Amino acid sequence: MHKMKTIFFPLLIMCLLVIFASDLSAQCPMCKMSAESNLANGGTVGKGLNAGIMYMLATPYLLVGTVAYLWWRNKKKVDASTEE
Repeated sequence: MHKMKTIFFPLLIMCLLVIFASDLSAQCPMCKMSAESNLANGGTVGKGLNAGIMYMLATPYLLVGTVAYLWWRNKKKVDASTEE
């Protein structure tokens, strides 16, 4: 029963996210049109928008990578101390 809950709830949440994804991305065309219009008129808003998107994309990966590295390093130390 516990294993079923472990699989069912994340699957349910992912299905709900897929179903409602079209509602969540309603503003994307407006932002894209605004950035393209600004770039066509010689502005730099589009470049700043792209840099902001890349920053927001990289941050979670860096955080998870750092935590994974620290966990791996600590596990390696613990394994080395138990073998001695």
